[in-house]
Amino acid sequence: MAQQLLMPKATAVWLVDNTALSFDQIAQFCKLHPLEVKAIADGEAAQGIKGLDPISTGQLSRDEIQRGEADVNYRLKLSDPKVRVPESKRRGPRYTPVSKRQDRPNAILWLVRNHPELKDAQISRLVGTTKSTIEQIRERTHWNAANLAPMDPVTLGLCSQIDLDLEVEKASKGRPLPTAAELGASLQPASETENLGFSYRTEREEEKEIDANAVFAKLSSLKSTRSDEEEDERF
Repeated sequence: MAQQLLMPKATAVWLVDNTALSFDQIAQFCKLHPLEVKAIADGEAAQGIKGLDPISTGQLSRDEIQRGEADVNYRLKLSDPKVRVPESKRRGPRYTPVSKRQDRPNAILWLVRNHPELKDAQISRLVGTTKSTIEQIRERTHWNAANLAPMDPVTLGLCSQIDLDLEVEKASKGRPLPTAAELGASLQPASETENLGFSYRTEREEEKEIDANAVFAKLSSLKSTRSDEEEDERF
């Protein structure tokens, strides 16, 4: 979060009364128009506003003011805060732009179907809806239930993928793991698989025996052929 000046007009009043800074320098530092700063100096604006010392609030140093007084073109800079206050997180349902509110029922239907583990409060945070609307969509009593079509809220721009993943992760904590029946798969019984390796080895051995017999038979035929040829040559 960018650091901002506290009470710009009151600070401008103090700088006009207590420094020799130009109107442009004060206007740039306080985010005001130079003519407005000139009106403050002339007493035509900010009447009744008490000046706020930016040095006492730690937003401006004396050295910074002296640099600005010595150089008209110098631009004052805010001092770094000594204590940073974390930005408060917004609570309550997410704000949804008017142009996207008509898509919320479709997003709720998508979440109900694809992530049944999400609670109503989580869906409400994601798409910015009410518990009664979620119940109507769950029970198909919504006035436009017949025309609803499930649509991803991330695609619709109602929430980010990171927010959706975080809510799903929170809802999944402590949830029991799905059983084999729920997943639609089961292991084969041991009676069907215990002899699988034995039969496979037997088939391989049979193939080796067949191959060996064929080789020996071929060698025998070649040997007998050579013997016949040698006998013919003798005669």
